[in-house]
Amino acid sequence: MRVAVLIAAALAALLAGNALAADGPVGEWLTEKRDARVRIAPCQDRGDRLCGTITWAQWPPDAPEGPLLDRNNGDPALRTRPIVGLPLLAGFAQDGENHWGGGTIYDPRSGRTYRSKMQLDGPDRLEVAGCILFLCKGETWTRDRP
Repeated sequence: MRVAVLIAAALAALLAGNALAADGPVGEWLTEKRDARVRIAPCQDRGDRLCGTITWAQWPPDAPEGPLLDRNNGDPALRTRPIVGLPLLAGFAQDGENHWGGGTIYDPRSGRTYRSKMQLDGPDRLEVAGCILFLCKGETWTRDRP
């Protein structure tokens, strides 16, 4: 009886892991510094692509008083946008097993947008990189589970 319960539990855990992998990067992710949460989902305008939006952000120690805003944006008209709700990732298409490319990532700290790619490294780790020409710099995000 005990063996049957253990086998059933192991099978359930395996199936749950496969279900997460089937969703790819869709879901909630914490950035490497754990100072923001990003929701990755199909883009509203193109459901075959993935986009990401900031759903929570921690106050950085050097932030000015008042709400967290997109103060460093190159477009002065966008500098009053709240950080929470800000589109961060756009236009990612799957280009291999556990790989997504052809997208962009916006860096609110610099106000710049970079070419970007993502790679799922297990069901709970996502490597996200921004690129200039052929040089890419990335970080590891972790899946935020409720």
